[in-house]
Amino acid sequence: MIARHLTALAGAMLAALLAGPAHAAGAGRAAAPPHYAERLYPPWSQGANDPALHQGLSITVPEVDDMPDFHGSLDHPALVIFVGGNYYFAMAPLVQAFSVQHPRLRGRIFYVTLPPGLLIKAMANGGTFTSGNLTFTVAPDVYAAGLKKVRGQIAARRLVPPAVPYATNTLTIMVPAGNPAHIADLADLGRPGVRLAMPNPAWEGVARQIRMALERAGGPALAHTVYVSKVADGQTILTHIHHRQTPLFLMQGIADAGVTWKSEAIFQEQIGHPLSHVDIAAADNVTAIYAAAMVRGARHPRAARAWLAFLRSGTAERIFARYGFKPAPPSAAQRR
Repeated sequence: MIARHLTALAGAMLAALLAGPAHAAGAGRAAAPPHYAERLYPPWSQGANDPALHQGLSITVPEVDDMPDFHGSLDHPALVIFVGGNYYFAMAPLVQAFSVQHPRLRGRIFYVTLPPGLLIKAMANGGTFTSGNLTFTVAPDVYAAGLKKVRGQIAARRLVPPAVPYATNTLTIMVPAGNPAHIADLADLGRPGVRLAMPNPAWEGVARQIRMALERAGGPALAHTVYVSKVADGQTILTHIHHRQTPLFLMQGIADAGVTWKSEAIFQEQIGHPLSHVDIAAADNVTAIYAAAMVRGARHPRAARAWLAFLRSGTAERIFARYGFKPAPPSAAQRR
């Protein structure tokens, strides 16, 4: 229903533009802003995910002034975390629980939840970001992503060992509520006419795991259809920040399905968005192991080590479990 409303609104706006100024002048009515459901647009936390103690003037306006992947205050942070956006929704309760255990850090934690590849690019640029007209620099103390990515950054000497594995996740197919395209499995993503929103392989490590799942389900041909043929003909949209864009595209009616981590689908359903998910057969699915490590030259090594220890704690494990994560097996620390 929301997607139809947005589509109708877009059509009305386009018709008004095509009609030209003469038609608008003849209407004789005052202009009115569009009435859309703001809750569809990030940030979805209404400020609750900002750990800063003093938030001052709030100028968050969906679609206009909105930086949902930067959390906290840049004014003398005592712990800075760069974490892959796969679980941005879990970070707020994790930071809250950690701050209870470490009250000296309360209100002084800053964290960024962008895709792991983009975070590496930011680190290569001295921790400098530009979003809109704002440019700022913040030096990370901890980097968190998939275990393979973290170990790669240790090998590149950007991080210091050890890599600390702490949680696992699996894939799912996110769809609009009611599943109007009748997606039943990964093979259905290759059907002509099914529009997809898929993570971009250029900076999203999950794209490699999705391709693996697609090949298990339908061989290289299915992976090629989803990530090459449909990209070429416009049926697959490659996202820039997949963990935000996929659900948004689905709710806007731009896409019919998209592969995400299962935790993301669970979160979207928990907050009441008109979304659902289709489980992927265990034989086709893949399991990701998340890990973190301290950044070489970290300015706050004591706080970084405390955060790494917290990620393996029972408290953190229970928070992750709310969204379908499972603990990393002890053997993950020895994997190469």
